[in-house]
Amino acid sequence: MRIVVGMSGGVDSSVVAAKLVEEGHEVIGLMLRLWAEPSCKDNRCCAPESVEQARMIAQGLGIPFYVLDYQARFKEEIVDPFVQTYLQGQTPNPCVLCNQKIRFGAMMEEALNLGADRLATGHYAQLLESPGRFELRKGSDPTKDQSYVLYRLSQKQLQRCLFPLGEINKTDTRLLAEKFGLEVASKPDSQDLCFVGDDGYRGFLDRAAGESITGGDFVDLEGNVLGKHKGLPFYTVGQRRGLGLSFTQPMYVIELVSLKNQVILGPTDRRFTSKVIVEDLQFQQDPTPHWGQEIAARIRYNSPESLAYLQPHPLGAQLDFIDPVADVTPGQAAVFYSGDLVIGGGMIKG
Repeated sequence: MRIVVGMSGGVDSSVVAAKLVEEGHEVIGLMLRLWAEPSCKDNRCCAPESVEQARMIAQGLGIPFYVLDYQARFKEEIVDPFVQTYLQGQTPNPCVLCNQKIRFGAMMEEALNLGADRLATGHYAQLLESPGRFELRKGSDPTKDQSYVLYRLSQKQLQRCLFPLGEINKTDTRLLAEKFGLEVASKPDSQDLCFVGDDGYRGFLDRAAGESITGGDFVDLEGNVLGKHKGLPFYTVGQRRGLGLSFTQPMYVIELVSLKNQVILGPTDRRFTSKVIVEDLQFQQDPTPHWGQEIAARIRYNSPESLAYLQPHPLGAQLDFIDPVADVTPGQAAVFYSGDLVIGGGMIKG
């Protein structure tokens, strides 16, 4: 089988390539060069050091390796919407959109152009084929499961995917890297956004859209002005630190109101809600059996699952949580699960 491996120069994708070569497949390494700030020295996705590392890994495995320039498309389809979402008072997760449009959109197209049967990546998720459909399931390692950021992949995309690391944990991946003699065996995992500079997303937003960001009022739940904020993009729901204000009790960001340019603050008990509206739905499985039924939902990448009833709504779906959940953040994805099966998901409405 001819398989294109999306390589990043990291341990996960390098192990995938080595594993598939060992299994006897015809393997081709492919990296998409993505846009990043010039000051982004730790861009492990496509920094020059990572490109060279991936090239050396491919050379050592005896496989072809190609680097394609997708900087302009990545900036237009991922980075620019990321900035605009923040300007609208929401908190995006660009990895979800990138996986749909770039990693399993553009890269999948390039893989097919190379005559590949499958596109393999180092994501920790499992893919099973059932009659007439493919099922995306959680990775076996709960600490590394990446099914959340893959929920927008279509059935057409899933049928061409391979996730060879889905059934193992990260420790085993590093052991395999040592077994294969890969020099990236101890390379740290990337934690931050791959396109922002060393001062994080707030510094990036200031450089990218500083002229469009204006300060406004911090207000309490009754509308009383508490102080001045620096601009909506610098805050997110649930934030407590960095407000620049002093209170007699802990106060958190409860809501960002873009029409009034206000940041609403409140005590910890006001962080919780039982009803969440989800729009822009993408279902990987037929949702019919799940409407009105109890499912598990994850409302951000690192959040635990919470049980909820999945209800139809004019804008998409409504989650009625059995126990209230904290810090529901507009712009983030809500992903629906039945056991370890991804049903689908959508964007939390502002």
